[in-house]
Amino acid sequence: MHRDSRTIVGLVLITLLTSIGLNGPASAASTTEINAKVDGTLAEFKKEVPGGAEFLNKASGVLVFPDVIKAGFVVGGEYGEGALRIGGQSEAYYNIASASFGLQVGAQQYAIVMVFLNDDVLKKFRESKGWEAGVDGSVAVAEWGAGKDINTQNFKDPIVGFVFSNKGLMVGISLER
Repeated sequence: MHRDSRTIVGLVLITLLTSIGLNGPASAASTTEINAKVDGTLAEFKKEVPGGAEFLNKASGVLVFPDVIKAGFVVGGEYGEGALRIGGQSEAYYNIASASFGLQVGAQQYAIVMVFLNDDVLKKFRESKGWEAGVDGSVAVAEWGAGKDINTQNFKDPIVGFVFSNKGLMVGISLER
């Protein structure tokens, strides 16, 4: 492939991936499949995070992306599908996507659990058309371990994010949109 053609293909790919964002209903996987994976992720969360079950019970809502895949070789991307749980029931389905360009190589898979701590921030999220963490809502990335109960932490942000089950290796420097 000619060098200019590769550049154009790369730019088109970046444009397509960055236009997806976090948006409406996920459609690639069936809702049954997504729900089963969300159930498994939440069970793992409750097992790995001391006090996790109680913490989730106090939440206004929980957005779970059980299988986020990130891969790249200069041009990279990330994609996952998940469900918003309110009162233990899946209320809506979402996908998360991003693109990056830079010195990067590898692939990894992980799960994201975003816990909405109050009704107002959950309502704002549900009414948005393309929500972006850090822009449309502040997200605290939680750290846990050494037997510390998650309920003893004082979170200042109304959304708490957990990333776990990291499999794979991704290295590099990238510019993300």
